[in-house]
Amino acid sequence: MWNPITLKCDLGKIRRRSEDVHEYVSAPSKAKEAFDKRRAEYKLDATVVKELKKRAKDFTVVAFSAEWCPDCMKNIPVLDMLAEAAGVEVRVFGHMMRDAKNNTKKWAVPPCPPEVDEFDVVKIPLIVVINKEGERVGEIVENPPQGVTLEQALLDIVK
Repeated sequence: MWNPITLKCDLGKIRRRSEDVHEYVSAPSKAKEAFDKRRAEYKLDATVVKELKKRAKDFTVVAFSAEWCPDCMKNIPVLDMLAEAAGVEVRVFGHMMRDAKNNTKKWAVPPCPPEVDEFDVVKIPLIVVINKEGERVGEIVENPPQGVTLEQALLDIVK
């Protein structure tokens, strides 16, 4: 999936092993109510969405998420809105679980996907931006920088 030597990943494999962000936030889960509430309350920045729409075919967003994580409940629904409004492809590796029995590994694999190790996931949500060539061009860990919307942070990465 992720080749540390070439710094590239296999987008086809990511697409096969992950789920579409809309499927993820729409599925029955402990976070569904929070996801729906965030979607209802959040207003995307239309100017930024317009710019992202121009670049949407040039990158894919890959997010690691868990239904118990407050920052995931806040940010993953915004990614869903961006996928819908700007045509951004967003794939999610969800349902992550901590490994309470292991002091050396943070995530339990399984049920967490093996990609948590390949992408070196330490904190979630981890939102990774990958260009068409499969190169990791940037990431947002937990939240965008203070005072910056998630959509603006993504645009800053892809510009």
